[in-house]
Amino acid sequence: MSSIPSARDVAALLEKWSPQHLAMEGDPVGLMLGSLEKKVKKVLVTLDVTEAVVAEAVEKRTDLIISHHPLLFMPLTEVDTSTPKGRVIQQCLQHDITVYTAHTNLDIAPGGVNDWLADAMEIKATKELVPTKKDQLYKLVAFVPEEDTDQVRWALGDAGAGHIGDYSHCTFNSEGTGTFVPGDETDPHIGNRGALTYVAEKKIETVVPESKLTQVLDVLGRAHPYEEPAYDLYPLGLEGESYGLGRVGTLATSMKLEKFASSLKEIFTVEGLRVVGDLEQTVQTIAVIGGDGSKYWQQALAAGADVLVTGDVKFHTAQDAEAAGLALIDPGHHIEAIMKQALADRFAQDAQASGYQMKATASTVDTEPFTFL
Repeated sequence: MSSIPSARDVAALLEKWSPQHLAMEGDPVGLMLGSLEKKVKKVLVTLDVTEAVVAEAVEKRTDLIISHHPLLFMPLTEVDTSTPKGRVIQQCLQHDITVYTAHTNLDIAPGGVNDWLADAMEIKATKELVPTKKDQLYKLVAFVPEEDTDQVRWALGDAGAGHIGDYSHCTFNSEGTGTFVPGDETDPHIGNRGALTYVAEKKIETVVPESKLTQVLDVLGRAHPYEEPAYDLYPLGLEGESYGLGRVGTLATSMKLEKFASSLKEIFTVEGLRVVGDLEQTVQTIAVIGGDGSKYWQQALAAGADVLVTGDVKFHTAQDAEAAGLALIDPGHHIEAIMKQALADRFAQDAQASGYQMKATASTVDTEPFTFL
């Protein structure tokens, strides 16, 4: 049975694979404006929240705008509706449009912006360029009546517990006896109020990464038959998946820098780009960081990259990189617009799997401020 999700439900779809805790420190992500409790039938995905984008959202009767660049990057001291920012806020509030942002968490998340960029350039065998964090692992130990263990095991595994390498739903199980006395205000699944109850139970042990912990515990509470599930949680001296900004990988075949740079004009639909380095040099190992990533050129060099693709390259940064032997290609910050259709498609897929009556579309407004002459 399908249902109309709330903005909170839609945000939860995103945060299952692009959680807020992945964002860089100080980066404003999450709810920007409006309410997460409102019902959402239409979502508009955009790179930026501008007056033109809001006008499009109003025309399409959008309930929720999801942007990559934050609407409110700096704290506001006033909302002056005679300014562009003030008019955006006014129009969103007037038309009851909630605004939600996924910024560097969407850059860092596996399957997010930097992977979409790498895929578009056909870069293979990618890994993160600038490590930002590693997932802490926890051991979850749950005590479940024997007849309910299968449903709980499957629910935990589906929520992200017990994933080791290419294996999923990994658990260890042992048998025992649980005891409890239901209180006067309880509605026990097994046993009677005030009576000591003995239950044949299984202890399910599984590994949970920190990024999945909240949703796994939530699922445990819903899948477990007891009103108050019994469980233990232990931090482990092990690290899980590594996360980071940017990607570095290789092309299937090497090519001249000029040919590779020219291919990016078509891939990202840009009229021009800036190139640093010998156009005749051969490149094969490629690093990419969406947005403004030129400050990480030394990490790209250390990773063995022949060229770094990123936006907003400064003059002296370009000189330093060139002197060190690293080529740079600057197709502009706006190539992150690749996220619009990619994220809309992901929402459509996840909403259908969750049984949500929700339509997600990519904004057709071009927010690129530069014109090449």
